[in-house]
Amino acid sequence: MHDTAAAPPVAERRPVTTTHHGRTRTDDYDWLRAKDDPAVLAHLEAENAHTQARTSHLADLRQTIFEEIRARTKETDLSVPTRHRGYWYYGRTFEGREYGASCRVPVADTSDWTPPRPAEDTAPDQPALPGEELLLDLDELAGDSEFFSLGGSAISPDTILLAYATDTTGDERYTVHVKDLRTGELLADRITGVLGGITWAPDGESFFYATVDESWRPDKVWRHRLGTLQDDDELVHHEQDGRFWVGVSRSRTDRFVQLMCGSKTTTEVRLWDAEDPERGFWVFADRREGVEYGVEHAVLGGEDVLLVMHNATGPDFELGVAPVAPTPAEAWRPLLPHDPSVRLEDVDAFAGHLVVHQRSEGLTQLRILTLDETGVADDHLVEFEREIYTVGSSANPDFASPVVRLGFASLTVPASVYDYEVATRDLTLLRRTPVLGGYDPDDYEEHRLWAVADDGERVPISLACRRGVLGRAPVPVLLYGYGAYEASMDPYFSVARLSLLDRGGVFAIAHVRGGGELGRRWYDTGKLEHKRNTFTDFVACARHLVDQGVTAPDRMVAEGASAGGLLMGAVANLAPELFSGIVAGVPFVDNLTTMLDATLPLTVIEYDEWGNPEDDPETYDYIASYAPYDNVAALDYPPILAECSLHDTRVLYVEPAKWVARLRATATGRRDFLLRTEMAAGHGGVSGRYKSWHDRAFTLAWILDRLQLASAGLESHPSG
Repeated sequence: MHDTAAAPPVAERRPVTTTHHGRTRTDDYDWLRAKDDPAVLAHLEAENAHTQARTSHLADLRQTIFEEIRARTKETDLSVPTRHRGYWYYGRTFEGREYGASCRVPVADTSDWTPPRPAEDTAPDQPALPGEELLLDLDELAGDSEFFSLGGSAISPDTILLAYATDTTGDERYTVHVKDLRTGELLADRITGVLGGITWAPDGESFFYATVDESWRPDKVWRHRLGTLQDDDELVHHEQDGRFWVGVSRSRTDRFVQLMCGSKTTTEVRLWDAEDPERGFWVFADRREGVEYGVEHAVLGGEDVLLVMHNATGPDFELGVAPVAPTPAEAWRPLLPHDPSVRLEDVDAFAGHLVVHQRSEGLTQLRILTLDETGVADDHLVEFEREIYTVGSSANPDFASPVVRLGFASLTVPASVYDYEVATRDLTLLRRTPVLGGYDPDDYEEHRLWAVADDGERVPISLACRRGVLGRAPVPVLLYGYGAYEASMDPYFSVARLSLLDRGGVFAIAHVRGGGELGRRWYDTGKLEHKRNTFTDFVACARHLVDQGVTAPDRMVAEGASAGGLLMGAVANLAPELFSGIVAGVPFVDNLTTMLDATLPLTVIEYDEWGNPEDDPETYDYIASYAPYDNVAALDYPPILAECSLHDTRVLYVEPAKWVARLRATATGRRDFLLRTEMAAGHGGVSGRYKSWHDRAFTLAWILDRLQLASAGLESHPSG
């Protein structure tokens, strides 16, 4: 990287000493936590200015990448319409606009489940489909706000009212408005401080929503009746256990409202039955430590039942059946028994079939159970013949639907929408996200590799590149990782990523432990006292790529965000020599400090993920042994780009700010560390597609520079 800037900002040392379990820590930079302190804001602005100056030589490349993303994207576009309650719902985007709009048209033929198709190249100021009704103009809602997010929207059961939630700061505290779709006017109802969106009660005269406590834990569910004040809303449930959070949803059949209380390891579901509303919410199965379950209303053999996806009989879950009544786990009758080779994840019930979401051998699968008058008649998988891919059920809100709307993608195949006709098993491609400029998936290749971890565990790697590039080894590689919360980093397509691949780079995902790619065991052996496996797995994947001659340390960049940012910080301490650069997005790098403070957002509900170092000295010592901030040492670290947002409530900006300050004060050698803070954004970064394209272009330009591809031209790497 070019030396184009003056010396970086130096954070003042203001030591604060704390003691836990007889262990003493001194933190020189915790004063950066004071978000409203002018000195803190001045420091963040100085860091931003330094980062801009330090990367000024990449300005043209950033703009080029932005233009590449834009040129490959169909800016005025339409999503595949989804049918529900007599309407087809869809989203529209428009050239030059950040956010787009949501629309609907009436269903013309109730017997036809084929979604309507718009005329080619519909003008932005014209209806995309006959009878189009504009529901929300998101650009109009965003107005002049620097940040805008639609938390969720929901149509009332009578299809007359639309409730939607907006956030204009990035702190994920939403305000709910209700729009009368007949007049276009807003009702007087205005609910503030809501988490996400709302769930309508079947009566259409009230809705449920959740709010958070001071530590950002969703702890309360409320019921709001239209025409009343928020102060008069009914508190439906207050979750007192600090490890649990709450959520609310409605069954596809519209009969039940579900109130879920869950921790990382335990679940309890309450149900409100529209056929017995006076009963209120009742507990389906009392919480039992270590038992997770979810319920889905279904009709099997003419009988109303509750499907129960649970781990009471095995870690990889079983699908059971229970009556519509309080039922303990011992009485759940198995429909799909536990199978240690298949991780069951979810189930969707329809009038004529069930859709089971599962994964096996590191790949996602959709399993269809067809129904007849006696119950389950058949059981089969929706088949795709590719080495690696991701498939999942898409928008399927209508219980009567005879088709399954599903989504499919891979590292080289753009996001695709299919309708699967259950009766005939016909799979119809409705839409593949267009990539302009003559993109052809066959010009690229993707593979599944396997690295061997320190303990002998085989760790999968998903990899994509231009066809023929691997023969030019060593080649530049961007290695991505996450590894937490049982979240799986399944293969996905990215238009922006083409700016890397078309310059001869390789993109790879290390499916490290802590994720869920290989079942619950993969998660369990990457959390709590096994967390180090996440980091050593990533290092093993990087070493595998080097040992196999795919790449070399001076041609490999590592990237991860949030809990994946913690991974990046740990890897930087473990194996700095393996990478030519590291990108850490909204990185959870000061996790010991955070987990020692129960008042901070998310800390208590995450004890089951990381442990409680405040109560347990062994947990304290274990986290202290790998926490990135605490383990910064006198090492020659590769260049690091840390990116965060001022209003992030999940990973506070102070963590990367402190980390960069300590790196600069402690590291040897290059000491090339950059901090970039979005001053008007939250955990997900900037809002708006053009802003997000510019944001990704900034990061990609830095990555390409570290991969020695900053001057590579697209045309110099034709397909083989």
